[in-house]
Amino acid sequence: MNSTRLPAVAGTFYPGQAEELAREVASMLADAEDMETGKLPVPKAIIAPHAGYIYSGPVAASVYACLKPLRSRIRRVVLLGPVHRVPVRGLALPGAGVESFATPLGTIPIDKASAQSISHLPQVVESAPAHALEHSLEVHLPFLQTV
Repeated sequence: MNSTRLPAVAGTFYPGQAEELAREVASMLADAEDMETGKLPVPKAIIAPHAGYIYSGPVAASVYACLKPLRSRIRRVVLLGPVHRVPVRGLALPGAGVESFATPLGTIPIDKASAQSISHLPQVVESAPAHALEHSLEVHLPFLQTV
């Protein structure tokens, strides 16, 4: 079964309508770019907050604005985030049947080959329930879709 993990927090942590979400993310990124993020070194990794946009959106935007100039060079993004609702020991992949994640801006395919390449590790489990209502990765996706 191929499926898309539907948004769990669209409309609460960030706007649920595509036009409003695109406008809000673009505005936060533009504000971040005004802070001269282009003069920062090219990041190998970033750490960004995962709260609702009203609380942490501008801070997340300041990090993602650094990635915008690298759009043509970045081929893969690895997201790691905490699990708030379902206990997991180690890292949780979303499950074999999940092929993509969705936001109001569209869907993002999962790199199944990369996920499969780490699935044998003892600290990695497949857990669809860990991802089902989790916001920690989802709130980053609209930024990634935009930059």
